[in-house]
Amino acid sequence: MPATVVVGTQWGDEGKGKLTDHLGREMDMVVRYQGGHNAGHRIVVNGEAFALQLVPSGILYDHVTPVIGNGVVVDPAVLLEELDALAAKGVDTSRLVVSGNAHLIMPYHQELDRVTERFLGKNALGTTKRGIGPAYADKAARVGLRVQDLFDPKIFRQKLDVALKEKNAVLAKVYNRLPLAASEIADRYLGEYAPRIEPMVGDTVGMVHDAMGKGRQILLEGAQATFLDLDHGTYPFVTSSNPVAGGACTGSGLGPRDIDRVIGIAKAYVTRVGAGPFPTEQQNDIGELLVERGHEFGTNTGRKRRCGWFDTVMLRQAVRLNSLTEVALTKLDVLDTFESVKVCVAYEADGVRYTHLPYHQSTFHKAVPVYEELPGWRTDLSTATEPGHMPAAARDYVAFLSEQIGVPVRLVGVGPGREQTVSFATA
Repeated sequence: MPATVVVGTQWGDEGKGKLTDHLGREMDMVVRYQGGHNAGHRIVVNGEAFALQLVPSGILYDHVTPVIGNGVVVDPAVLLEELDALAAKGVDTSRLVVSGNAHLIMPYHQELDRVTERFLGKNALGTTKRGIGPAYADKAARVGLRVQDLFDPKIFRQKLDVALKEKNAVLAKVYNRLPLAASEIADRYLGEYAPRIEPMVGDTVGMVHDAMGKGRQILLEGAQATFLDLDHGTYPFVTSSNPVAGGACTGSGLGPRDIDRVIGIAKAYVTRVGAGPFPTEQQNDIGELLVERGHEFGTNTGRKRRCGWFDTVMLRQAVRLNSLTEVALTKLDVLDTFESVKVCVAYEADGVRYTHLPYHQSTFHKAVPVYEELPGWRTDLSTATEPGHMPAAARDYVAFLSEQIGVPVRLVGVGPGREQTVSFATA
């Protein structure tokens, strides 16, 4: 049974957690394939909110095996804290399996993340300062420590000593910071974290292939989104991994032919956290209203999100990059009070009209959106359970977006709850 990928199509925070939870009822395994605890998912079940960072959304279904794949970077302290919080709410966390090939976030990664951002000043990238970027950098430089290293103390200490020799030199000589003690780090990781994590670790590549061979339903869940992708995003204002659908293969161990459905998640408007270009951003009352109605503050960081109108130019690019088969649109209810809504259908820059994303970042930075304005619906959508319950203007908005991006919008979110999802399955 081929797998399904869920991928964000904007700058993150599109509601991937809710969609993964929605699809979870029909899945046997949910695999997180990249990112770290810099991206949070907020899921509301029966009025109770669950904030997930590292643990796959499938944890909330008893029949699902949640997997943290090899492409993820793991902060052991955060993982254990999150599992404890879920257990305190009555969630069975014993089913979680963690890849031994996933890389560890170490204290020096977090320290380097913090001091580097301060050092960059006005050119800061707006990272969450949680060590994700430096951990991926060490992975690429082949000096990273992996989850499996926790269970070989000799190897762990050897690798830690090699890494700290360089990191402490940089911290001291470049950033005037005190060196970190290898013994303290090793004692904490080997003495506190390893015993609790070891029962969770397994051959996740073998597991997903065995499940596929048995016809099980597998969902691959990414963090961040298409335009935060290291290769295809608005570089350098990106994450340090590949959230695009192609990253689901490298981050889980599945091959391209193992995937036949790619669902792109998009908000009914656009948000962004941190620095970087944003053509449709509304730095005005409209933007503030979107923040207020959409509760646009980061799940993990609490940072206020920048808000703007829906951008079909971005979405057409996301369709291309991810081979999207369909789109799930979230937070349509946030637009309920607007008399009219705008949709960006093209950009203009230097006298040229662009219907697809310009390749050069300088062009993108000065792109001026070309809008089409559609009538609003001024109706509360939160209780809608099928398209017929929605006013014609809301259905027309969904249809317009689908026509513009070239793939069907199959699901529409009209509120934060698990049940507040309208199926446009025949669209």
